[in-house]
This record gives sequence, C-alpha cells and structure tokens, in this order.
Amino acid sequence: MPRNPDAVPLRLASLAVAPPAAVFEARGITKVYRLGEVEVHALRGVDLNLYQGEFTVLLGPSGSGKSTLLNILGGLDVPTSGTVRYRDHDLTAADDVALTRYRREHVGFVFQFYNLIPSLTARENVALITEIASDPMTPETALELVGLAHRLDHFPAQLSGGEQQRVAIARAIAKRPDVLLCDEPTGALDVQTGVVVLEAIERVNRELGTTTAVITHNAVIANLADRVITLSDGRVSGERRNAQKAVVKELVW
Repeated sequence: MPRNPDAVPLRLASLAVAPPAAVFEARGITKVYRLGEVEVHALRGVDLNLYQGEFTVLLGPSGSGKSTLLNILGGLDVPTSGTVRYRDHDLTAADDVALTRYRREHVGFVFQFYNLIPSLTARENVALITEIASDPMTPETALELVGLAHRLDHFPAQLSGGEQQRVAIARAIAKRPDVLLCDEPTGALDVQTGVVVLEAIERVNRELGTTTAVITHNAVIANLADRVITLSDGRVSGERRNAQKAVVKELVW
C-alpha cells in the first residue's frame, strides 16, 4: 500500500509542545524624556517577551534603558509610544487607577535601596503589604522564605545591608505576586552579601514559580538566568538562553 505522504507531518504536529505563555509582550516601546530643549531617548523601539515562571536577566551598562524598561513593565511609568500587554491587559491603555491596581495585585518590586520604614520591625515592614493584599502569605512565612525567620522582630538599624534587602524581598513576595521585578538588587552590597540576596531571589523563582526579571550591569549574575536579554543604547542588542543555569554559590566574581 502506498505510504501516505501526510502521515509524518501530522504525527509530528501532534507531538509538538506548546510554547510557554507570555506574561509580558512589549512591542515598539520608546521612551523620550524632555529636559528643557533637550530630548533624551531612553528606549528606542524595544520588542520583548517575558514568559511564565522564567528567570530573566536584563543585562546592560548604565544608561542602556534597563531601569526605564523595568519601570514600564511594572506600571511605574508609561512609554512614549508602543504597546505593553500583561496577559490580557493593555497597560499602555490603562489609566492611573488601573495601573495602581495592577501594581498592587500582580507585581512585586525590589530596588537597589531597601526603602524600609526604620521605626518598624522586619515583621511589621512586611505586614504593610500583607494587610492590603487579597491573598497574602503571612509575614512570618515570607521572611522564612528568605532565611530571616530568626530576625522577625529586629528593626532595620539592627540588620545588615543584606538582611535589609532580604526583608525588602519578603515584603515584595508576601502578596504572592505573579511577577517579581528587581532593579540592581545587589548593587549596594558586597559580593558575599549579594550572593545571599541572589539565593533568596532564585529560591522565590524556583519554589513559587514567580516570573522574575532582574536588571544588572554585572555579567556574572546573567549566568543564573533561564534567558539573558542585553540592552544597549535603548535597544535590545542581544538575547541568549543559558543551556545550564549556574548555582549562585558557584559563580566566579
């Protein structure tokens, strides 16, 4: 009997694996700041996808547009042109009220500086978020996840820089965000302390499945990522997927 030439393509199609869901889709993103008569082009037509559960590093030197892009993804800023979609929401069409709700319900932020309230303990700093979230973990659970179960009732002044940053991470994840956006989270820390902070971020991504994006100028940190997106002069200049993710303690700084 003659072989059906369509049989193999049909069989292969049935075995195809669906691509991971895109959490963010950014297309043609530009951002222009006007300083008097001067225009500063921070982003120049960025196309970008971030995927469910992925650990992505946005790598580039100072001034490459990393922070501007992260702020737009997080709803802290809006692009001059282009579109950004978070799942089925068009963030570029959202008003201030909708963006505030988006940030509150879906996004956790970690910045270079910790922004903890000095008069509150670690537990109380995290509770600021859990009290307004719809389905939070307890402050104790969030702090345990970043290795600070023994420092619950310490004030920021009683904590090291790395411990304060881990409180900031606990505060960001306590509301169970879909997305964790980290802007140079180890930039103010020494190498040894930075390793502990990166371990906390990696654990959140691995155990909670939180879509995680970390921006950095440190190429070593990029080895931790599933995918590395390089920015230069406001554009995406490169992209790669790590065949094997590095372990934090094995990084060579």
